[in-house]
Amino acid sequence: MEPLRTLLFVPGNRLNMIEKARHLPADVLVLDLEDSVPSLEKASARAQVRDSLAGLAPERRGGEKVKQKWRKVFVRINSLASGLAQEDLESVITPGIHGISQPKPSSARDVTEVAAIITRLERERGVAAGHVKLLPWVETAKGLLHAFEIASASPRVVGISFGAEDFTLDTGMMRTEEGSELLYPRTMVVIAAKAADVIAVDTPYNNFRDEAGLINEARLARRLGFEGKFLIHPSQIEPVNCIFCPSPEEVAHARRVVAAFEAAAAQGFASTSLDGKMIDIPIANRARKLLMVADSIARREKGR
Repeated sequence: MEPLRTLLFVPGNRLNMIEKARHLPADVLVLDLEDSVPSLEKASARAQVRDSLAGLAPERRGGEKVKQKWRKVFVRINSLASGLAQEDLESVITPGIHGISQPKPSSARDVTEVAAIITRLERERGVAAGHVKLLPWVETAKGLLHAFEIASASPRVVGISFGAEDFTLDTGMMRTEEGSELLYPRTMVVIAAKAADVIAVDTPYNNFRDEAGLINEARLARRLGFEGKFLIHPSQIEPVNCIFCPSPEEVAHARRVVAAFEAAAAQGFASTSLDGKMIDIPIANRARKLLMVADSIARREKGR
């Protein structure tokens, strides 16, 4: 799965915000049918999102699809427990969607239930089989205990997301600015994602006026192994994109590491040193992975 650094929530009942979001540099737009939409507006938001997705379907010229200028477009549906998920899926599974953000699954069964509905709707609507991906949230104590099973429940799952607000509500944890109470669940989400070979996406930072706080939290998330972060405001896109993109200095160093290791390997050595530090296979592979991420992001930026 290509890097998903920035995933911007856009309320599904706000057409003006959806239209403005078209031109924002987030990697993913997440049209929201859950928390940002009042109960009385769920049905109208569902129709609004469906109509917006129709305008995002790949344009055709001469029978051929034209490459979209959009990034990925996901929809966050309501949870299965709400009784609204089925209607949400019936409305939004169209050629214009790339994935579903699934809130509050407690087990793998919740994920496979949604995946089965998507499979049926793809078949009925002429959407390529397997096109629509899943990005489930870990937001409850049960969800955390079953995080690996959730992450590996379906081939559609490309990652799992950590939701701090619902998680602290469910567990009774006190939410603090410093965030030490979230270190364990964040780490477990990353470990579960890596074990399932999918990406991990961090919780939103809710104070969109506090750029310094956002930057600190995003840097922590990257250090923990998250590949991206959910956002609630356009002003958060650029700082988070930068944090989850290897810097020129990191890329230059990684290239030196790989070059030094490969030169040593060509002489029959399994390790070497660079700038007084040992380089062995794990360190060389970490550098290669960083270069792959940087290359993937560069190719995406070039296509914008």
